[in-house]
Order: sequence, then C-alpha cells, then structure tokens
Amino acid sequence: MKKRLAITIGTIVSLMTGDAWAAPDALPECAAALAYSESKNGVAVLVLKNGRIVCASPQPDAAHELWSGTKSLVGLMAAAAVQDGLLTLDERAAETITEWRNDPQKGKITLRQLLSMTSGHPPAVGRPLGYAASLHVGLSAEPGTRFQYGPTPLQIFGEVMRRKLEAAGHDPDPCRYLEHRILAPIGAHVADWRTGPDGHPLMPQGAVMSAKQWAKIGEFVRGGGMHEGKILVDDAAFRALFIGSSANPAYGLTWWLPRATSATDVVTASTDITSPGANLPEDMVVAAGAGDQRLYVIPSQGLTIVRQARLDLSALMSGRKSGWSDSHFLSLILTP
Repeated sequence: MKKRLAITIGTIVSLMTGDAWAAPDALPECAAALAYSESKNGVAVLVLKNGRIVCASPQPDAAHELWSGTKSLVGLMAAAAVQDGLLTLDERAAETITEWRNDPQKGKITLRQLLSMTSGHPPAVGRPLGYAASLHVGLSAEPGTRFQYGPTPLQIFGEVMRRKLEAAGHDPDPCRYLEHRILAPIGAHVADWRTGPDGHPLMPQGAVMSAKQWAKIGEFVRGGGMHEGKILVDDAAFRALFIGSSANPAYGLTWWLPRATSATDVVTASTDITSPGANLPEDMVVAAGAGDQRLYVIPSQGLTIVRQARLDLSALMSGRKSGWSDSHFLSLILTP
C-alpha cells in the first residue's frame, strides 16, 4: 500500500439482504479454489468481487472460530477508539495501566507497540492469561525492538480499553464497544466471543463468525473504513493498521501484509505471503488465524476473500505444517 489502502471503490453493496447474496457469478477457477481449500481441511470459501459473490462453498453461514483472525477486529476497535478520543496509538500504555508508570521498561510501551507485537512481551502458545495476569508478564526484549507474536499484548490492550471505557462512563466491555461502533452499523454479527479465565473477552482469539459475516468486515476494510458514506474510524489510525513495523514489515497493527521480512518467528514463517516470488498485490491485507483461517482484502481488484478450516490441534501442538499455501490459493482467484 503506497498511499493508503482505503481508496473507496464505489459504494459498498449491503451484505445483509438483496442482490449481494444472489446466485454467484462465475469465477473461472472457483471449483479449483474450493477443491484446494477442502484438501487442506477447509470448511468454507467465499469470494466477493466488487461486493458480489463470485465463488462460494455450500455452507458460508456456518460459524467457525477465527482464532487469531480475531486480532484484526481489535485493530479496527482501536481505530474507532482513536476517532472517539479515547486513546492515541502512540500514547504510553502506562497512562492507563498506572501500575506500570515506575517500571523502567513497561513504562515505555506504547499502544502501537502492543498492537504490532513489538511491546517486548515473549511469544506464547495455548490459552491466554486474563487481563490482570497479563500485566505481570515480564518482557524478553526492549519495547519496539523485536517482533514477538503472542496473546499477551492484546490481552493487555483489552485491559486498556476496559479501563478507558469505564473512565469515560461507558460499558467497559471491549466487545460491546466494537459491536456498537462497527459491527452493528455494518450489519455484521459475531456468533460467539469466548472469554478468558477472568471472564473478560479474549482479544487475541475469541471471535466466532461465519464466512458471510467475516466477509462484511472485509468489505468494510475494502471500503476504507466507511459505511454508507460515513467513516466509522479515525482515518489516520485506520491507515496505520496496514503499515508494518521495522521489526516486521509484514505485520502492521493486527493485520498481515505481503512484505519481505527478516522476522524468523514461527508464525511469520507459517505463511508464504512474505515470499518475494509470491507476486501478490501490494495493497492486500490479511487477517489470519490458526488452522489457516484467512480474510484477504485486495482493494485494487475489488476482492474480499474468506477461507475457513478445521483446526488440527494435534498438528498445531506438534509443530506439523498444514501444507497450506496462501499464494497458491490466491493464484486461483486473482486476475493476472
């Protein structure tokens, strides 16, 4: 993305009712895309071209875990919170997490660093800690110097949002804020949002959505954060979601990007969108979760693409690769 992802491409067609969900127009390689997804534990594929379905698997209404695809919803939440004056991306988390103010390392962490996984918190697998417990996790790197993908930074951001909402006299539940500010206005529905051990919604991995509902998020992003002519998020903060960090150019603020990167962590290595040979559109942005859950948004081609799959927990825990190739799947859909 050279200037901004958010070039509005006409008026976004409403996905609630009407022609957007009529019988799909033909995507020449639809059958091949569906077959490839199914061969890798796929359960749903949905492709929209300029707001109209051009390829769909039989059950795009069935809800599935987004896993870390949830993180990208949190990025949008942050952009809405900036518009509402609740926060700025470069403020220090210690302004809200007051117990960090005298900590020489944690006191320097910004909200941008939490969202970009560069806060210095160590990577982790498994169920995230609760919000309060996450505040006590020690750092393994100086803030801003290293990309370390894990659940802790977003659980901490959840606590930041909870405290800011409460201080402003609002419902302190971050999920209800997201629903009120973005999901309800665009007609998107979350089937479930799992909670952590403290009863608070999991920010790194809690959302459960169908392919159709997740596609509405993609269309919102494709349209530049606008709905019915009104921008629902701060414009500068929205654009910042899709700019990588120096520690990992392939990861913005909760969204993955097709950029070459020197990051060697397991999660970055699990996708081939960073490969120079992938030849993917520069403006593509991706929400991604365990089990190869994907939401691809490509404004230059008018595309929103959802792919959902069964998560093989045994393979995940043992480190076995699924064999999924983002670049191969996309090669079946993208216009040369």
